[in-house]
Amino acid sequence: MSVVFTDETRERAREIIARYPADRSRSALLPLLHLVQAEEGYVSPAGVAFCAEVLGLNKAQVGAVATFYTMYKRKPTGDFLVSVCTNTMCNVLGGQEVYDTLAEHLGVGHDETTADGTITLEHAECLAACDYGPVMTVNYDFFDGVDASTAVGVVDELRAGGRPMPTRGARLCTLKEMAVQLAGFADERDGAVADGGPGEPTLRGLRLAQQHGVSVPGFDPNTPIRSKAEADKAAAEAKAEAAKPAPVEASTAPVKGGDGASAPTGAAGVGEPAKPDAAGTKVPTDDTGTAPEAADARSAEAAGVAANPPAGDGKPAGDEAGAQERNLTEAKAGTDADGAGPADANETGAQK
Repeated sequence: MSVVFTDETRERAREIIARYPADRSRSALLPLLHLVQAEEGYVSPAGVAFCAEVLGLNKAQVGAVATFYTMYKRKPTGDFLVSVCTNTMCNVLGGQEVYDTLAEHLGVGHDETTADGTITLEHAECLAACDYGPVMTVNYDFFDGVDASTAVGVVDELRAGGRPMPTRGARLCTLKEMAVQLAGFADERDGAVADGGPGEPTLRGLRLAQQHGVSVPGFDPNTPIRSKAEADKAAAEAKAEAAKPAPVEASTAPVKGGDGASAPTGAAGVGEPAKPDAAGTKVPTDDTGTAPEAADARSAEAAGVAANPPAGDGKPAGDEAGAQERNLTEAKAGTDADGAGPADANETGAQK
């Protein structure tokens, strides 16, 4: 029996799809996968089918994405995902010892969950916090400079119902709660975002940047995302501009023959305006003042560009345009296209 997602999940799905231009709704797939994980605790086959239906994709396309990224779990996961970095820097500082101690203490191995469903343990590749190593994360919030003893203390407190405070970041939440945030929705717990603080190495980098005047080049975060039609038009204009021959000042001096006399006009490449080559020697040019070799090269380049358009967001074979258009309409209206309330996408999609 297929899983029926809650009305809240369906409403949030419509809100996620509405964030993107109508012809780029496929970009909503990543947050939608986090959204279904927020309800079930992992990306189930029903979750894959749900994402496929609301975006007008097939399940193979959704599954290819869900199996590529490690943050999408393919089997039920505990309330707290404990990830221990065992990559080079943390390993040298004791990361493997931390992982081995936790595995023995919890009685589980990599990607396994404790019998009470509280902790899922995994060894992780670089967690991008080498200056705080060895590090581990709980639902992607950092515990810095851990050792075997402090790591055991953290998981014991979690299993006892506590919420130990991460070294950096907001207070801990469950994996399902974290998935809601990764789908693009704010943490609604009172005061949650006010907890925690930055680490000293991070502040040191900020101080050095301020001291030496290092800053990010200015940008406008409110720049709208162009539609595919607008992007294609801009690309075509750029191609046309690039295909134009560069202006060249043609020389009117006649080309001298081997005996020093002026060569007769009318012959190909003779008596035409000339321009210097790399060595400074005058070479014949065509009617546009462009050397034949350069003109041929530009012509070939323009032909290659025309025959190989840049990759876009076009839908591959297997996409269902009708389902996509219907759900985009629902995203704008906040209801089903037929005026009814949210329905089971897995069972009503074909009817619509």
